[in-house]
Amino acid sequence: MSLVLLALLPFIGALLTSITGHAHRNLLAGIASAPALVGLALLAMLAPSVLAGDVAQIRVDWVPALGLDLSLRVDALAWLFAALILGIGVLIVIYARFYLPAEEAMGRFLALLLLFQGAMLGIALSGNILLLLIFWELTSLSSFLLIGFRSDKPEGRQGARMALAVTGGGGLALIAGLLLLGRIAGSFELADILASGDTIRASALYPPALVLILIGCFTKSAQFPFHFWLPHAMAAPTPVSAYLHSATMVKAGVFLLARFWPVLSGTDLWFYLVSTTGLVTMVLGAAIALFRHDLKAILAYSTVSHLGLLTMLFGLGTPAAAMVGVFHLLNHALFKAALFMNAGIVDHETGTRDIRLLGGLAGLMPVTATLGIVAAASMAGLPPLGGFLSKEMMLEETAHIVWAGQHWLLPLLAVVGATLSVAYSLRYIFHLYLGQRRPSYPARPHDPPVGLWAPSALLVLLTVLMGLFPQTLTSDLVAPAAAATTGGTAPPFKPALWHGLTLALGMSIVAVAVGAAMLWRHGLLQRLWDAMRLPDAKWLFEAAVDVLVRHARAITTTIHNGSLQRQLGLLFIVAIALGSAGVWTGGYAPGTRATIAAPPVAIVAWLLLLAAVGAVVKAQRQRFLTLIYISVIGLIISLAFIYLSAPDLALTQISVEVVTILLLLLALNLLPKKPARLSSNGRRLRDGLIGLAGGTATGLAAWAVMTRVPNDPISAYHWANSYAHGGGTNVVNVTLVDFRAFDTFGEITVLGIAALTIFALLQPATRGVSGRRLRAWIADLPRSPERHPMMFAVAARLLLPLATMIGLYIFLRGHNMPGGGFIAGLVVSIAMLMQYMASGFEWADQRRRIDEHLLIGLGVIIAALTGLGSLFFGAPLFTSSFGYFTLPLIGTFELATAMMFDIGVAMTVVGAVMLALAELSRVAQRAEGDGDGDEGPMDIDPAKLREADA
Repeated sequence: MSLVLLALLPFIGALLTSITGHAHRNLLAGIASAPALVGLALLAMLAPSVLAGDVAQIRVDWVPALGLDLSLRVDALAWLFAALILGIGVLIVIYARFYLPAEEAMGRFLALLLLFQGAMLGIALSGNILLLLIFWELTSLSSFLLIGFRSDKPEGRQGARMALAVTGGGGLALIAGLLLLGRIAGSFELADILASGDTIRASALYPPALVLILIGCFTKSAQFPFHFWLPHAMAAPTPVSAYLHSATMVKAGVFLLARFWPVLSGTDLWFYLVSTTGLVTMVLGAAIALFRHDLKAILAYSTVSHLGLLTMLFGLGTPAAAMVGVFHLLNHALFKAALFMNAGIVDHETGTRDIRLLGGLAGLMPVTATLGIVAAASMAGLPPLGGFLSKEMMLEETAHIVWAGQHWLLPLLAVVGATLSVAYSLRYIFHLYLGQRRPSYPARPHDPPVGLWAPSALLVLLTVLMGLFPQTLTSDLVAPAAAATTGGTAPPFKPALWHGLTLALGMSIVAVAVGAAMLWRHGLLQRLWDAMRLPDAKWLFEAAVDVLVRHARAITTTIHNGSLQRQLGLLFIVAIALGSAGVWTGGYAPGTRATIAAPPVAIVAWLLLLAAVGAVVKAQRQRFLTLIYISVIGLIISLAFIYLSAPDLALTQISVEVVTILLLLLALNLLPKKPARLSSNGRRLRDGLIGLAGGTATGLAAWAVMTRVPNDPISAYHWANSYAHGGGTNVVNVTLVDFRAFDTFGEITVLGIAALTIFALLQPATRGVSGRRLRAWIADLPRSPERHPMMFAVAARLLLPLATMIGLYIFLRGHNMPGGGFIAGLVVSIAMLMQYMASGFEWADQRRRIDEHLLIGLGVIIAALTGLGSLFFGAPLFTSSFGYFTLPLIGTFELATAMMFDIGVAMTVVGAVMLALAELSRVAQRAEGDGDGDEGPMDIDPAKLREADA
């Protein structure tokens, strides 16, 4: 279970930081750091066995029919990646504590950071590729929120949208590719897939699966031509850049290349697609980085370049190159996270990131300069640092690769990329720290407090130690991870500062010399670069998006023009056409199930239904009257449920009818009571024919189903196991809270979202143009002189505790008799609705003690935690447990975990109804102009009136 705890820790931390969001910064940082620290302790416990070649794993059935299991798996590669995620995550939290200004919502920031951390950790630990896809998409969503954290800035919103569009689109391709991969392997379990390399490479589906998977990897890791999103994501706060764009999100695509290297590599298609893309990205990113002026932009394009280097190494297809890729993945995470923090410090203390306005900071910020120079030197691949080791090994591997029949081409381009890397790294060092001191700066430069530079200092120290003692510090990490990546075929890992006079050393010397010369002539090169007027990837992307949006808008306005009649008409026409096509091609045979004669009561109810439907059509322009007829239809359906021995459905139907009718009455109060004629006679005839056809088709489909003997229906299982497995004799309730609890959870989630949507739509209604229209609204029906009748108010208040007790009774008995959380929630909601109606919104709202948003959120969370709790006991998700207990005076009684789930359902229902009521009431108040302290009934104390008269 340690793996489950490891995967859940960041999400628990995100929840805690959200709850304590207004606490002191130190407390928030401590809470946010704790999950990563505990996670690192768990990884340390796994290290002896995992780094020795074992695989720690756990597998719990989740949705077996789809092949989706909660399968977690830690081998050496996953261990290394998880350690980077958690280790750098702790340092980022500490850095953010000192970096973010006091006015920033630090609780929300850290909660989003931990949510992202959990998603990345899930990618590393997933043992099932469908589960991996869930975490993959979660990284896109959480990174969108982090990049756009400062939503008041246009560049933040734009960068977040761009990142989501590119990585989200790539995620869709990855979904398709991994589904094909699972189909080829016959399993979605990662272990089974990794053991099926020959089968996968020999399959006819290998090329499309590979291309789709690579699109997902390339978009996430900012490979050409998808590289442009990453630099624009630099609008995020620097802690986000240091975390997402050094060690985590952008490494996810590279990690996936390493993860599937044993089964996807080894073909010409892999070699040319992956190595070429990586090589182009490496050179292009480095070239652009050399001519950027924003510090974070320089580091962003350098990240693109190094990601291209990693992609190229894995694309070469040799075990040795893959081993170097694993080594450089570690090196790059260390020096690049340190550099992003360093750039943030400069921005924080000088007030600018424009390198043209800076220079000579070494004397003014000695600590910051030392850390930045060492980290940048490692990025350049200078000895004796960790970056030098992996760069030398990279050059050595490219020297032995033949690309398109040419022995010299790949080494030459690798040297070009390394040269540009040296050039932009030296520019960072000299133009920022060692150049001429400026006469003035936007702010007075000085070293920050230790809390701001200490995290980067630790990373810089590690990159120095890795260079000085590579065999001691890295061998036990990289060698097992490389073995896990290559399936055990990696050569011995022997990093060293000196391998003798080798070709790689000569290539490195050329790169350093030419890179230094490019720095010397940087001004000339900058002018030449600016004169080329190269196309801007951001502009091309935005132009493509504009074209897509214009065409989408044209199609949308053609099909979806706001006419509900058209939408429903198209829906019915398509449904009827598909159903008719099925009957036409598949044939139809009458059912053999015996029918029974309809009793007079059923015939009368059917005639009443027809009459009510006809009345709705007839009175369609009288909205209040139409609503009354609709309520009659609901009542008849409730009676039909009772007649057919379905009391749970009857209680639910009648409760829903009462709630919806009351809310609709409040909403219709502000609409014209007799709207203008909406359709011509021809359109009404058309709509009537479509409606009759749809109703007839639905009736025939119901008849076809009911006249057939069911073939092993699932209801038989529910009947047989309701008490034995669910602990209840009410099959309907046990099905809702146990057998189909996941469906119920989805339904209450949708209900909560619907209520929040009502809130979002109606909140602005009292402001701006709509607010002015509300203030100008004139009631079109006479108003009662007694707004809140005394008898109604007294009766409603007396009924409130009684209705609450009835709701509690219905809730408690629901597991064995008709009732349950949903019905109980509706009953309590009706009681609350009566208070608002009888005593007015102001009176009732002043006495409300629980926020509706909180009620919805807690309801969904309680239901979710109840479902997740079953996993800790080895049971499938949302499985309930029950037992019998005996207490003095009370006797023996049953308790089931499903009760907690039902509590969440009831809370969500009450919260959703109350939120909708509150927003409708606020709009009505604004329209009627009585929102300024309207006194409700019984708010006046008669005794005080007598004292005043005296």
